[in-house]
Amino acid sequence: MLNLLARAVSVVFHPLLMATYLVGLLAFFFPAVLFPVKAETHKTFIGLIFLLTFVLPAVNIGLLRLLGVISRVEMPDRSERIRPFIIILLLYAFFTYLLYAKSRLSIGDNLFNLILIVDAFVLASVVITLFYKASIHSLAMGGVLGILFPLNKVAEDGSLLVPTLVMLVLAGLVMSSRLYLNAHTSREVMIGSTLGFAIGFMGMKMLF
Repeated sequence: MLNLLARAVSVVFHPLLMATYLVGLLAFFFPAVLFPVKAETHKTFIGLIFLLTFVLPAVNIGLLRLLGVISRVEMPDRSERIRPFIIILLLYAFFTYLLYAKSRLSIGDNLFNLILIVDAFVLASVVITLFYKASIHSLAMGGVLGILFPLNKVAEDGSLLVPTLVMLVLAGLVMSSRLYLNAHTSREVMIGSTLGFAIGFMGMKMLF
């Protein structure tokens, strides 16, 4: 039962879904940070985020599995992760370019800066995987917390306090699940979460 629960948690909070969750959370609790996207178009934009940052990368991973490039979609071996991670990085970079070239978003806009931080998470995942098998689940959860912590000072009405506390509990649940499944060691989880938090926190301090 616990094994099934841990697997469900790992799937529901897959790293590729975190961009969608983050934008959805901010759209509901602190929409001002998504400027210049208007509130009435938030749902459409979240759908676009989901398509380009989850569906397309997930399809590519599935194709790599069918072609035998990776043995399992979970990619337990570090060396198997490198090629899929690079492809995901290229997809995220292409998405960022589309936002810059085909929309009214520009460097300096809140939303565009947020996307750049998400790109930094993916780039960090590629770089660290070249040398070490860190927990990318933990990196993603730590990254979201790194973004939310500084935003709490900006949200004067305290609207992000409860979501941040919930995300803190969920981060602990995700990391515990990765450990329970023996997908990672405690060191791999710690390195991933610390790296993600540092990138998110410093990115917010530098760009916001």
